[in-house]
Amino acid sequence: MSVEEQESSRELQTTIEAVYEGWKEYDTKLRECVASIPNEALELRATNDSKSVGEILRHIISVRAGWFSGTLQDPDDVMNGYILWDSLEPLTLTIEVLEKGLCETWAFMEARLVRWTPADCAVCFPDEWNGQIFEVSRSWVIYHVMEHDHHHGGQVSFILGINGLKGLAI
Repeated sequence: MSVEEQESSRELQTTIEAVYEGWKEYDTKLRECVASIPNEALELRATNDSKSVGEILRHIISVRAGWFSGTLQDPDDVMNGYILWDSLEPLTLTIEVLEKGLCETWAFMEARLVRWTPADCAVCFPDEWNGQIFEVSRSWVIYHVMEHDHHHGGQVSFILGINGLKGLAI
């Protein structure tokens, strides 16, 4: 590898590391936010027909497990349990259980993020959407789950805020 290629590789790795670190910091802030609210806050909603804080957090956890373990074909018994959280109704969980789910799904994802190389991230896997099969790369899944975390974490923060509780400290 030439000096230029090595420099370019280091710059790319530095950028990737910065993105992962930012996502990790966001996850920490989400978990701190969740830890600070009472269990009753899990029932709060933005509107009567929208998902509750607890349902949104379950969804974040389930989606993390589904994409990183299911779609990326990295089976794990703990993640298999979390994948089901989005489909089980009713499933009422406590703050402590949701915190554990956020922590365990983050640890599962992070263990992979730190070891995957750019070549690993280019590997594609089949995914079904609306009856059609698509090939998605690990890179696409990483970005998709990160944006999903941010979107739904923002919903949680908004719902808490409109109800006089502290949202994410970002």
